Amino acid sequence: MGNDTFDPVRIGVVSVSDRASAGTYEDKGIPALKEWLGRAVRNPITWEARLIPDEHDAIAAALRELVDELHCDLVLTTGGTGPAPRDVTPEATLAVADKVMPGFGEQMRQISLHFVATAILSRQVAVVRGKTLVINLPGQPKSIAETLEGLPQHQPPVHGIFAAVPYCIDLVGGPYIECDEAVCKAFRPKSAQRPKP
Repeated sequence: MGNDTFDPVRIGVVSVSDRASAGTYEDKGIPALKEWLGRAVRNPITWEARLIPDEHDAIAAALRELVDELHCDLVLTTGGTGPAPRDVTPEATLAVADKVMPGFGEQMRQISLHFVATAILSRQVAVVRGKTLVINLPGQPKSIAETLEGLPQHQPPVHGIFAAVPYCIDLVGGPYIECDEAVCKAFRPKSAQRPKP
């Protein structure tokens, strides 16, 4: 069955890095985001990618452009969420927020704590702006996949944050996102589920 039976989805992927945006370092964030989402999401995806330095105003401007002008349904950022002076992605994200969604950051830190004690230093936030969900993810490709997918083999299993993303986007008025359950089983209450095509 083709994915033409699913709503089209526009996804913004933003890598925040002084070195990668200057070309002195190969960006690994955008390829990691596209790789995981390309496996997890069954809908046809239009990508909007941005590689920008760790500058508050540039990050906020990119987020506003992706949401207000390009009408992305979901925007994921990677990088710039630690405690260092140049790490300002959470501040820029909060500056464009209509609503803050603290559960996403709490769960990302919870997942990462299974691997590294320094997970408590990460400051990722998630917000809603208009009809768009914006989530800050960690900077490392391995951590991006772990936080999105969770730890399904763990006892008890640890939910990844993406399981909640499709229903959140439903609630803010976005398209109906279908996931490949082999990668990520999205959760929706029965009343919110569409019949399978």
